[in-house]
Amino acid sequence: MATTTFRVDGMTCGNCVKHVTEELTALPGVTDVAVELVTGGASPVTVTSDAPLDDATVAAAVEEAGYAVTPARSLL
Repeated sequence: MATTTFRVDGMTCGNCVKHVTEELTALPGVTDVAVELVTGGASPVTVTSDAPLDDATVAAAVEEAGYAVTPARSLL
């Protein structure tokens, strides 16, 4: 199992969280997504997966939802 936390810019409401969560959950191996919504700032998004995820893959999924991601830290 791997847990990775990213900071996502631009989310302002529950609907934003839903879109980001849907895109990340669709990635192979993702077992859980937890978002701490920070209105007007970067929201921490924690992704749990079977194996470490590639930062570019996660960033592409978040961008597909319409937001920008900055990797914060990875925990194995």
